[in-house]
Amino acid sequence: MFHELSLGGMLFSPLVVLGPLAFLMTMVTRWVLHRLHWRRYIWKDAWFDVGIFVCYLALTIYWMGD
Repeated sequence: MFHELSLGGMLFSPLVVLGPLAFLMTMVTRWVLHRLHWRRYIWKDAWFDVGIFVCYLALTIYWMGD
């Protein structure tokens, strides 16, 4: 089970750490697809990016869970 992060007496959700990690992995994926010229095969870029972010977020939650 995830526990809150305490910083200066304030409690933060674990998504404060996991969200940016998933966002970073999404940006790396976007960069790789752009460098390989595979972005042109994606129909809707924004929906693809949101979908990849959600998948990476679920994956990081699964990896970091107990």
